[in-house]
Amino acid sequence: MSRAAVVLLPLLVLLPSSAGARPSPTLRAGAAVAELPLPAGVPVAGYGSPARRLLVPDLLDRYPHAFWLRPSTGVRDPIMARALVLDTGAERLLWVAVDLVATDPALVGEVRARTAAAGHAYSTVIVSASHTHSGPGAYIDSAVFGALATDRFDAGVRRAVLDGILAAVGRAERDTAPALVGAGTTTAPALTESRLDQPLDPELALLKLVRPGGQAVALVWNYAIHGTTLPATNLRLSADVMGEASRRLERTLGAPALFVNGAVGDVSPRGHGEAALAEAGEQLAATVRAAWAWVPVAADATLETLHGRIDLPPPFVSVRNCLGRWVPGGLTVPLGSALPRSAELVAVALGPSAWVTMPGELETRLGRVVKDAGRRHFPVAFVAGLSNGYLGYLLTADAYHRAGYIECASLYGERAGAMVAGAAAGLLERLGTRRASRAPRGAGRARTSSGRPCCGGAPPS
Repeated sequence: MSRAAVVLLPLLVLLPSSAGARPSPTLRAGAAVAELPLPAGVPVAGYGSPARRLLVPDLLDRYPHAFWLRPSTGVRDPIMARALVLDTGAERLLWVAVDLVATDPALVGEVRARTAAAGHAYSTVIVSASHTHSGPGAYIDSAVFGALATDRFDAGVRRAVLDGILAAVGRAERDTAPALVGAGTTTAPALTESRLDQPLDPELALLKLVRPGGQAVALVWNYAIHGTTLPATNLRLSADVMGEASRRLERTLGAPALFVNGAVGDVSPRGHGEAALAEAGEQLAATVRAAWAWVPVAADATLETLHGRIDLPPPFVSVRNCLGRWVPGGLTVPLGSALPRSAELVAVALGPSAWVTMPGELETRLGRVVKDAGRRHFPVAFVAGLSNGYLGYLLTADAYHRAGYIECASLYGERAGAMVAGAAAGLLERLGTRRASRAPRGAGRARTSSGRPCCGGAPPS
C-alpha cells in the first residue's frame, strides 16, 4: 500500500485543568442493513433519456408500477437501506442511508412517524440517498421529478421503500449498545471528472464506530460521486459503484457501511460500464479499509444537533439554460407550487467531526465553502448531500449561466446555490461556537485518548 496521507482523527478528549469536570455522556450505537422489498417491474429511476423512457406513456395500464419510464427487467444487485442509531440520552439520532436517487421531505416525515409508532423516538432523523441512477423509481410524489426521471408516484413502491427502511431501523435498535467512535479523512483515487472543468474535491471522510472490545458497529463514508457508472441502457436495479464499494466493505468489516454522498453536483465518474464499476468499487473500498485501520477511537462522545430551514426563491426553468445561449435570458417557465419553497438543513457534531445535510446536488466549490466553515471548529467536516429533500442542482452564479444539463436542472436561480451553502456553513459555525462555549473552563488543547495532540499524522510505512 502507498504512503498516501491519512489524517487520523480520534474522538476529541478535552483535558480539564482541574478534577471534578462533568463526565461526557456514554455513546450507544447500533446499525443494521435491510433489502428493500421492491415489487417486480418497478421503474428504474435517475436518467430521463430516451433509453429509459417508454415510447408512449402507459395509459393502458400494461405495467403495474411504471408510467413514464421503462420497468426494470431484474436485479443486478440488491437495493439496500442501512440504518445507524446514535444515542447519548440527551440526543437520539437516526441516520438512514438508502440506495435511491433522491429523498423527499414527506418520506423523512413518514420514517419519523412510523418509527415513533414502533416505539422509537428520535430528536433528529436524516435520510440520505446514495444517488444511484439505477435504483427504483415511483416512490417520490412529485409531478416534476416524476415526469423527468423518477416516474409517476406509486403508493405500493413507496410502502416497499418504507418497509425496507423500517426493517433496518428495527434491527439497528436491537443492536444498540455502548460504542467508541473515531473520524478521519483520506484522499480517494482519481475516479471522477468535473462537469464544469473545475478542480474537484478528492477527500473521503469516514466515521468509525466500534464496540469497547473492538468489534465493528458501523462505518459511515462520505465521498462525492454520481451514481452513473452504469449507463441509461441498464434496466436492472443496482446501487451502482457506491453500493459495490459498501458491499465489499461490509464483507471485510462485518458491519454496515453507510455511504453518504457529498457535494456531487458537478462530479461524474470517470469510468463507465460493468468493468469500471467493479474496479472503482474495489478502489474505493480499499481506500476506506486503509483509513479505517488507522483511525483510532475513544469512549467519550458528544453528540449535538442544530436544525435550520431556509426559504427559497420561486422555482422556474430557464429556457436559455436548457436550449442554449442563443435563447433570451429572461425566457423562463415558472414552476409555481410544483416544487418546495423551503428546505430543512440539519447540522450534527459527533466528537471531532461535524456534518450538515444538503437537500440537493451542491457544486464542489460551494461544498468546499461549507467544509471550510466546519473545519474552523471541527477537524473533520463534510457535506451529507441528497439528504432530507431534493431541490435539484445548486450551483455558483457563474456556473448557473452556462447552458447545459445541470444548469437546466438548477431550478431556483443563480443565487440559490450560494444561499443554501451559506445557510449550511452558518449552521456548522453555530454548532462549533456552541461546542466551544460548553467546553470545561480551563480545558487544555484538544488531545487524543493517548494524550498526544489531536488530529495529525499518517499511517506507519
